[in-house]
Amino acid sequence: MSLLELEGLTHSFGDNLLYKEAELTLNKGEHIGIVGQNGTGKSTLIKICTDQVVPDAGRAYWQPDISVGYLDQYAEILKEVTIIDFLKSAFKELYEMEEETLRLYEKGAKGSLDALSVAARYQEELERKGFYSIDTNIQQVANGLGLTAVGLERSIHQLSGGQRAKVILAKLLLEKPDVLLLDEPTNFLDKEHIGWLSDYLSSLENAFLVVSHDYGFLERIANRICDIDNLKITKYYGTYSEFLKKKSLLREDYIRQYSAQQKEIKKTEEFIRKNIAGRKSKMARGRQKQLDRMDRMEALHQKERKPYFCFPELPVTNGEHLTVKNLAVGYDTPVLEGIHFSLKGGQKAVITGFNGIGKSTLLKTLMGQLSPLDGCYRFSDQVKVCYFEQDLRWENGRKTPMEVVSDKNPALTIKEVREHLARNGISSKHAMQPIGTLSGGEQTKVKLCLLQFEPCNFLILDEPTNHLDAQAKDSLKSALIDFSGTVLLVSHEQAFYCDWIDQVIKIEK
Repeated sequence: MSLLELEGLTHSFGDNLLYKEAELTLNKGEHIGIVGQNGTGKSTLIKICTDQVVPDAGRAYWQPDISVGYLDQYAEILKEVTIIDFLKSAFKELYEMEEETLRLYEKGAKGSLDALSVAARYQEELERKGFYSIDTNIQQVANGLGLTAVGLERSIHQLSGGQRAKVILAKLLLEKPDVLLLDEPTNFLDKEHIGWLSDYLSSLENAFLVVSHDYGFLERIANRICDIDNLKITKYYGTYSEFLKKKSLLREDYIRQYSAQQKEIKKTEEFIRKNIAGRKSKMARGRQKQLDRMDRMEALHQKERKPYFCFPELPVTNGEHLTVKNLAVGYDTPVLEGIHFSLKGGQKAVITGFNGIGKSTLLKTLMGQLSPLDGCYRFSDQVKVCYFEQDLRWENGRKTPMEVVSDKNPALTIKEVREHLARNGISSKHAMQPIGTLSGGEQTKVKLCLLQFEPCNFLILDEPTNHLDAQAKDSLKSALIDFSGTVLLVSHEQAFYCDWIDQVIKIEK
């Protein structure tokens, strides 16, 4: 049984066409992972399914009475609400039913048999819907996503962006809608929590669509892969690794068939050209009709060129580049205290610790955006720092990448700006699109591009891989390995940094 049908889907941003007459069906119980290179329209597809984006043509049709849960990391939540109260709101109707049941029992105690009958029916309904195991369910999900360690009595306004997103995801899982729509759910999760979510989703009976660049995660959770490529949406049956094999074989077969058809077309056109006015003109006209009726295969779009990142360097000294002593960081009260570490010139270190512990707050303090609450830190006088902040915020989201880069580097010609963006994996179409409409991966590439105009000898990067596809991650990894300066990285992707980092700074409470 189909739950969702996408029919004749065509959509573009300006001149950038994402899909052309694309189709997709989500059936009951299907676990679909959505993949594709940065900028192909993965997140846009989710937004079309939730009516946040209206396609240029085609439609998304949901079966009636299907409940859909969408992970909106920016949903409005009353700031004074505690985590536990927000999670309990997933069962609002059941709590209201319980109140009504108690009221009916009180009425029945005064002699109303009808009230007792309705109350008994409500009681059965509460038991059937698992009302009496709500606390256990909340505890399981809160533990699995690391919210118990945060403190379930904490107010939402005290949480970091990552913790807040976890709370929204936890409520969504507790609601158990017929279909889950998740866009990059692992971006704000630590390794152990990704493992828990993988187990949870893989055992789920309900259907879901998940966008993710974490291919190990997709391998564990998906039994279907939806690939957005060449303006089409293709559904493959099986795991992510099986999809890779099938796609490679199908692509090779398509290229062979396309080449054969092109040879046939060329041969036929040559025959028509030579004979259209001669003795064989009748035969030439017949061949022309055949060509006109031919179902011509479309040429495959060339694969996106792999981005090339390269950070210009200043000379590196061997002395200590950064010293941190007994540092306490936070806003009004300390989030982290007693932080000690040092980095010598050319050393590469990663800061790890569970999501929301204060890693980003530490970096903001080192960059002077926040004042230290105690202790101190010192950069060497020879240090010039460049900083990558994970938040995708722009002064003006309507400006194009061309304008953003030009504003920061007014001496560059338009051709030079275009070349810099292209080198960083931004296509000419995306370069002329409002930056706020680009995918997270494309915006990240623009931010990395901006870093490359300022020579430095110390890079500080906060979760730079969150939105990048496999090719872009590979390129960034190579650039950081080649960079001879000091690197301080915050990352939850161990596979990204494990083979080139000199020092792991593990942050614990």
